[in-house]
Amino acid sequence: MQAVFGIDFGTTNSALSVYRNDQVEIVNIDELNAATSLMRSVLYFDEDNQIFTGHEAINHYVNEGAAGRFMQSIKTFLPNRSFESTEVFGKKYGIDDLIAIILRKIKAKGEARVGCPVDRVVLGRPVLFSEDPEKDALAQLRLESAARKAGFREIWFQLEPVAAALSFEGSLPAGAEKLVFIGDFGGGTSDFTVIRVKGGAFARSDRRSDVLSLGGVYTAGDKFDSQIMWDKIAKYFGRGVKYKGMGKEEVFDIPHSLIYTLCQWHRIPLLRARKTREQIRLIKHAATDKKAIENLEHLITDNYGFFLFQSIEKAKCELSQLDLTRVSFRERDLSISEEITKEEFKTINADNIARIAGCIDEVVARSGVRHGNIDTVFLTGGTSRIPFIRSLFVERFGSDKLENRDAFTSVVHGLGASVPLFV
Repeated sequence: MQAVFGIDFGTTNSALSVYRNDQVEIVNIDELNAATSLMRSVLYFDEDNQIFTGHEAINHYVNEGAAGRFMQSIKTFLPNRSFESTEVFGKKYGIDDLIAIILRKIKAKGEARVGCPVDRVVLGRPVLFSEDPEKDALAQLRLESAARKAGFREIWFQLEPVAAALSFEGSLPAGAEKLVFIGDFGGGTSDFTVIRVKGGAFARSDRRSDVLSLGGVYTAGDKFDSQIMWDKIAKYFGRGVKYKGMGKEEVFDIPHSLIYTLCQWHRIPLLRARKTREQIRLIKHAATDKKAIENLEHLITDNYGFFLFQSIEKAKCELSQLDLTRVSFRERDLSISEEITKEEFKTINADNIARIAGCIDEVVARSGVRHGNIDTVFLTGGTSRIPFIRSLFVERFGSDKLENRDAFTSVVHGLGASVPLFV
């Protein structure tokens, strides 16, 4: 069989597998990244109209800063009807054009590996791009358009949690059967499925009857970062600041929409809009705390939201091992050293946890099986390592049933293993 690619285009990272000679191989796609099998799903446009992806894009962003245009979490905008295109240095790019740039780079890396052109691909997709069916369909159409613009002729889609299940299935001995609950935690969505897996030749049969239930929720790793930003860090950038209306004595809170946008790292570039920056300037002149609004202006002007959220993500990851850590960040005359405990992190994310827990229970209920009948719980994605996320599964299934391996490549391996189901 001619080589076929599996591509996991993620909110934070992307990965590539190739299926050929009845084998699945993970391909290294970013030699500048510490984890070479992953490429950050980011773009950087410099003033000379050069476009960079992955860690190379980050390096240029670090060195050139606000001189260029940095984009991240592009996948999050796929179901957003209002985001049709953006202009970069006078050139208009549709969202499918932006994603196609990343897919084209990944495709080239894979073709260099196999030594020939490849125009067939299995693309991963979450269970839900959006809870609105029309927006969900729009997101998949846009992703398919991006793949075609990247040079793929034949395109199939596989649900990411099903791909993770197929990856797990590959570790089973021939003839072994298990009922598995899959938890796939990405940057933007958390997806779940209950599926029967079978070792050996069964892996190549039609799998639709083996999927007992599916579900997903638009709450994942980025939400936890945003919650830290909202509760612990946003005060440094204007949350809670009041200002007087023009020619009035009445005092107003800073608009919620500004702080809400600030707390979603992929939306921070929207604050660069001329109308928004003028609004912030007017607020600053009438604000009770001008310094916080100046910090917000500097964050926008100097384009350091990416690095601020990296420090937040670092603290979040540390809380998987520590009971207490700090979000530490310095820029210009701003110095942040904000303490956060594991228990506080859990408390401020109570609503996010409840949404994930509710989805887990719904997926099990729809499967028609009891928790005790699940043989294995297979978790993938960085968020699956957060202790209170793991505890949701321990409480429901028991610690002895949990498996958490290949956290960042299980889905892309399973996309490669999906190829025989389509071709």
